[in-house]
Amino acid sequence: MPRHLLTIGDLRADELLHLIELALEYKELRRRGVRVTGELSGRSVALIFEKPSTRTRASFSVAVYEMGGLPVTYSWSELQLARGEPVKDTARVLSRYHDAIAARVYRHSDLEEAARYSSVPVINLLSDREHPLQALADYVTILERFGTLSGVKLAFVGDGRNNVFTSLAVAGLKLGVEVRVASPPGYQPSIEELERAAGEVRGAVRVYEDPFEAVRGADVVYTDVFVSMGQESEREARLRAFVPRYRVTAELMGEAPAHAVFMHCLPAHRGEEVEEEVLEGPRSVVFEQAENRLHTSKAALRFLLIESS
Repeated sequence: MPRHLLTIGDLRADELLHLIELALEYKELRRRGVRVTGELSGRSVALIFEKPSTRTRASFSVAVYEMGGLPVTYSWSELQLARGEPVKDTARVLSRYHDAIAARVYRHSDLEEAARYSSVPVINLLSDREHPLQALADYVTILERFGTLSGVKLAFVGDGRNNVFTSLAVAGLKLGVEVRVASPPGYQPSIEELERAAGEVRGAVRVYEDPFEAVRGADVVYTDVFVSMGQESEREARLRAFVPRYRVTAELMGEAPAHAVFMHCLPAHRGEEVEEEVLEGPRSVVFEQAENRLHTSKAALRFLLIESS
């Protein structure tokens, strides 16, 4: 039975580091002009998108193609899923055609159901619980910048219960990162739940209400949108809770050391969770993060389809 990659929590620390190293190998190959590597020759991957996407769809499609495979993209609305076919039936059918299924969905439970019934790996491209390939790309970016992950201090300013923070925190706990989060009451994470999800605890999660306190001494200042897709009905309440106190401004970045970088998984709502001056400023590495999504996708595909098969 092929290994199924569902969550960051499923991976050991050494496997996370291996994936990061693989991503850097693919990045170096592409820098040298070697794009087509051929590992997936004769194979195909189903890409299912219930939620809209730019970086995920582009990076994963190109990754499959450059590895010699065929990416076949399906929107949720054009599959029979839109007419009520159970996820388990779709998974059983597509896994007879394709060598992997990668899906970007609203409900993590749909991924879990697909994984139970699929005969091929199911890759989480995003769910309401986690965004694993984004977290891997983020730690690739941090390792490139600082040369290490152990002991790095990452301050996340925003919703401490969202999927991006959860993946960053669980991976950080395994990798020896000090993950800080500044969130208003009601949006703060449970340290116990994150540690339970990580299993291996080499780093730490520290929760703050004051964003200025969280970013002091941090190597990385990270934020994400305050209102994610599917949360539109909560928009007014969320903006009241987060704006303007949790917006990443030049003043807030000024509390971090001079070497600190700014990160955002994109898309960004300029003026809402981050100032334009910060996003476009010299300390921003958001587009390096975005590029690294490609290399992380290749690493995950190789790990699942070549090394773990």
